[in-house]
Amino acid sequence: MKADTIFKRSYNDALDLVAKVPPGDCLPSEVRLCLALDVSRTTVRKVLRALAEASLISDPATKRRLPTAAASSIRFQESETIPRAKRFEQEVMTYLLRDNARPGTLINELDLARRFGVATTLVREFLNRFQRVGLIDKRPNGRWVFKGFTARFAIELFEIREMFELRSARLAAALPEGDPFWSSLIDLRDRHVSLMARIERDFAQFPDLDSAFHQLINAAHPNRFIEGFFDIITLIFHYHYQWNKADERQRNAVALAEHVAYIDALVSRNPDRVEAACKAHLASARHTLLRATRG
Repeated sequence: MKADTIFKRSYNDALDLVAKVPPGDCLPSEVRLCLALDVSRTTVRKVLRALAEASLISDPATKRRLPTAAASSIRFQESETIPRAKRFEQEVMTYLLRDNARPGTLINELDLARRFGVATTLVREFLNRFQRVGLIDKRPNGRWVFKGFTARFAIELFEIREMFELRSARLAAALPEGDPFWSSLIDLRDRHVSLMARIERDFAQFPDLDSAFHQLINAAHPNRFIEGFFDIITLIFHYHYQWNKADERQRNAVALAEHVAYIDALVSRNPDRVEAACKAHLASARHTLLRATRG
């Protein structure tokens, strides 16, 4: 049976939405829920039925919030909300960057497909993305060679990231006051502050928040060429930052504080302050990445 990842992800998002609605008030209309959850009306109706069955709302028609804490409802595990292609991406990155692969390791499309239970076309599409940045080289007959994540590779990759993000940060700070970017940014700030209060227990949640924050910055002024390359950069950084577990909580706490300072600089719209905050955070991130290359 095919896992309904879209529904499960939407249900989790709806729990967060319900938590913000005072008991007795109604949820937004189906149309507004479609926009808020970024899903079809069919999925929204399925989510509303599930919320009613969990006694979080009165019924799918009135959508009245019941005096039950949304946080007490069982959420779907994150692994259940991720599409199979995305899970494969995460699994193979772990395999290549954290577990087994060393420079010169030969990779076979068919072997990877069997290992992770996916089609070879998905494997080939994934490997092609990393060939473009020189992390993997193609060989005949569906074979590839992993070139390794060296300090030199990390430095070159980071130079590109710095150029992209400094550009995006300057453009983001100049966006008009009514742009949706600002409400998304404030929401992210609230999520950062919330995680800071829970950092001792929930520090492992930071990488996903880090990814969301930097994606928002880089999407503030879209550029199709930057977007395509930034996806690869984000994926590589996301996994390398988790290599060294010894001081993970401390590093994540520092990065959270840097993000908040970065967000406040963006809100100030002061170009010098934005550039200083951006560079300060990227300098820390560069240090973390280079430490990861030394294993």
